[in-house]
Amino acid sequence: MEEKKIYLLLTDTGTLFSRLIKCYTKKPYNHASIAFDGELATVYSFGRKKPRNPFLCGFVKEDMLSDWFIRANCAIYSLTVTDAQINQMRSYIRELEIQKELYRYNLLGVFGVMFNKPIERKNAFFCSQFVASVLKHCNVIDFTKDVSLIKPHELPYTAAFQLVYEGKLMAYGMGDLAGEKGAPSVLQGFEVPTT
Repeated sequence: MEEKKIYLLLTDTGTLFSRLIKCYTKKPYNHASIAFDGELATVYSFGRKKPRNPFLCGFVKEDMLSDWFIRANCAIYSLTVTDAQINQMRSYIRELEIQKELYRYNLLGVFGVMFNKPIERKNAFFCSQFVASVLKHCNVIDFTKDVSLIKPHELPYTAAFQLVYEGKLMAYGMGDLAGEKGAPSVLQGFEVPTT
């Protein structure tokens, strides 16, 4: 049975919402995403659909070259999974992507986390709930608590995740910083625009 890796990306994007969550969690990273390649060419999560509109949220393919990701601090973890599991995860996410207009952000669920009360809504996720749902639905992790209560910083401790990189997202993939030699990031060679 062939093994592959998936990647968990935790970020601090510095948005107002991220800063508010950080005030509550006191953790450095408050956004979770999942990718199937170490280059982070395609990263999935639940968040803003339009960078400038914090109210239009749902299923997203995240743009690692957007202003807030380029400037973000991050931690990237890998997890070894079976070929069958990665195919299941890709299929599960593909189904969500096909029907992405039916999905929305579970803002009520974020408040549920604060009060340790699961609030699950049909076709709605917040970022870490989405990542946890992918992992649970595809039999990668059997969580001990409801996925609607999983916080981003808890995800790396739910299985044998390995820290690949921690620092500025822009620096990931530069030289030997990539956790996997020869896996240049989509960010390689990109320069941060000055404001």
